Amino acid sequence: MTDHSIQLKKYHPDDFADYMLMVSDYNVMQYITERALSEKEARQKFDEILEINAMQGSLGYFRASLSDGQYIGDCKLERYSKDDRQLEIGYIIKEAFWGKGLATKLCAMMLDLAHDIAPNDHIIGIIDPANSASKHILEKFGFISFFVGMEDDLPTEKLILEKQ
Repeated sequence: MTDHSIQLKKYHPDDFADYMLMVSDYNVMQYITERALSEKEARQKFDEILEINAMQGSLGYFRASLSDGQYIGDCKLERYSKDDRQLEIGYIIKEAFWGKGLATKLCAMMLDLAHDIAPNDHIIGIIDPANSASKHILEKFGFISFFVGMEDDLPTEKLILEKQ
């Protein structure tokens, strides 16, 4: 795999099978939910994603694929649920694609989208504190940690990219 160009498109109902394979993998989900999702849980989350995508215009959840069509994961840019004056960024990569710089590319793509949509809005990244790879990616783009603790019964670290 030498071509690392990534195409993003908002999730479509036909994408559930790929999404299900990703979120049912414990290794992928260990830093998100601390466990793999069941098919029922995956369907519920996927339906929420489709609803968010329908309501948020340019924001939402995006299916990420390589130029050859291989599904590699997803990323999101949405209004932060605790303060809608801020944006929240996120990304998930299938394990087969870890260590190839793709999460960094997804993060950069979401930051470009954020700049185009709301250039002055702060951006929040929420990770598991044990996920050093994800923290490193956010820090590369200038995010600074401002919270470490438990939230929604999960270990949580929040990082912010403040805009002037």
